[in-house]
Amino acid sequence: MLTAPATNGPSHRLTLPWWRDAVIYQVYVRSFLDSTGDGIGDLAGVRSGLSYLKKLGVDGIWLSPFYPSPQHDHGYDVADYCEVDPVYGDLGEFALLVTDAHRLGIKVLLDIVPNHCSSEHPWFREALAAGPGSDARARFHFAPGRGPGGDLPPNNWHAMFGGPAWSRVTEPDGTPGEWYLHMFTPEQPDLNWRNPEVGAYFDQVLRCWLDRGVDGFRIDVAAGLFKHPQLPDSSDPEADARTRDAVNPLAWNQPEVHDVWRHWRSVCEEYTARDGLERLLVGEVSVPTAREHALYVRPDELHQAFFFDLLGASWDAPGFRAVITDALRDIAGTGSSVTWVLNNHDQVRTVTRYGDCDPKGSGLGAARARAAALLMLALPGAAYIYQGEELGLPEVVDLPDEVLTDPIFRRTGSRARIRDGCRVPLPWSGHASPFGFSAGMEVKTWLPQPGWFAEHATDRALADTRSFWHLYREGLQLRRGLPQLGEGTLRWLDAPLQVLAFERGDGLVCAVNFGTEPVPAPVAGAPLLSSGACPAGTLPGSTAAWWITESPSIPSF
Repeated sequence: MLTAPATNGPSHRLTLPWWRDAVIYQVYVRSFLDSTGDGIGDLAGVRSGLSYLKKLGVDGIWLSPFYPSPQHDHGYDVADYCEVDPVYGDLGEFALLVTDAHRLGIKVLLDIVPNHCSSEHPWFREALAAGPGSDARARFHFAPGRGPGGDLPPNNWHAMFGGPAWSRVTEPDGTPGEWYLHMFTPEQPDLNWRNPEVGAYFDQVLRCWLDRGVDGFRIDVAAGLFKHPQLPDSSDPEADARTRDAVNPLAWNQPEVHDVWRHWRSVCEEYTARDGLERLLVGEVSVPTAREHALYVRPDELHQAFFFDLLGASWDAPGFRAVITDALRDIAGTGSSVTWVLNNHDQVRTVTRYGDCDPKGSGLGAARARAAALLMLALPGAAYIYQGEELGLPEVVDLPDEVLTDPIFRRTGSRARIRDGCRVPLPWSGHASPFGFSAGMEVKTWLPQPGWFAEHATDRALADTRSFWHLYREGLQLRRGLPQLGEGTLRWLDAPLQVLAFERGDGLVCAVNFGTEPVPAPVAGAPLLSSGACPAGTLPGSTAAWWITESPSIPSF
């Protein structure tokens, strides 16, 4: 039996921190809803969409960065951490958003980016003007070059988004000068967290938003921040660029990072002590194993960290079972809850990732995505939904080169693993772009929407009880109402090789058929909820279903 630490009956939920089994909806602000007609989503658009999210049944929202930024990486290059970029609104609109969200019972999480800032941040401009050896440059990783004239970078590291991880500056006197480190793009210089000024600065940033009423933070690149103090050469310098993941052990997952999260946890607990409201820290943690992941969610560190292994699992029952087993053993064993995710703004959408050859998303990939969603919602812990996931949106794979904005494409010239396809503005209504995303029919959205988006528009989804949207809504309603879901135990059931089946709590069974042929259902009678047509007594291929057992005997196939 695999155990998450606490039981979860209806009354016990009232005593648990809200985040332990919460379902959070990721809002990519730029692509959610446009209130001004400029083709770019904004905070007022998010506010107008809150009733939609309330109806869907989520517990909170995570907002992508909306801070002032030159938008070299769409907000993940921050020029001012305590303001709102005018393209998204202002602090007054943000305050209204928080107030309205809280009135509806929806928590608000902000995306914070502590590993790097924008090259237009005042600190970096000051560093460029101050010159070598200055206190201003000590906030970043500046170093002299190697070789004759210092013409070679200080080490051989490559950036995750392609190319060298170092850029050379021109000194105030006009001569070629030092190099600075950027593990993403040259417009995103890495901050030097070994300098105490950096930690003190972000302490102020946290407090400025906590004072404005936010319920927590999603932390970008949470395994980053510290680099090896000697910045030595890597034995595999292109690993980060090749995998587009934080795998260089000299640049990521340094032990000192845990002290930062202990301090941030103490700041959150200070606010909780004032008003009794739990604040949440959830980290974007990319580490090789669930055991290393668990180190980030120890009781005095981050509350949660995204468990990306489920997102990366291949479509087969043994693979999914191994990933879930590792997570519940190592992560839930710390006293935290596993944070499950199938989609986000950096990954190919599940409908496409699971092998759908139909760009409209009506075939095998859609069936698998529905089944995976029902599986995720049945697992112990928390879950994050990426906007459009509840509409069954596929990836837009045929955007023309001239409209692509992802810095990965600009730096590599390759379309491989670019992220624009999952960031296309959402379709809300109508039969042609902008599909209700912006007011007026002549608005050009910041990324073009394909015509087939009409088939996934929100108004159609709400009207069709067989849609992805209704599957998610019904799953969330049951998850909130059934004592078997949320926290608690998971017990694997014996099942055919291509089937994954487990029992939760007092008799809720979830089964997923990863194969193509139907199998007998593990529980007699019609399912409580299924991801597709599921006649009584059978579980079709690429289908998931939930049952409530009425017998104390162990269900079996």
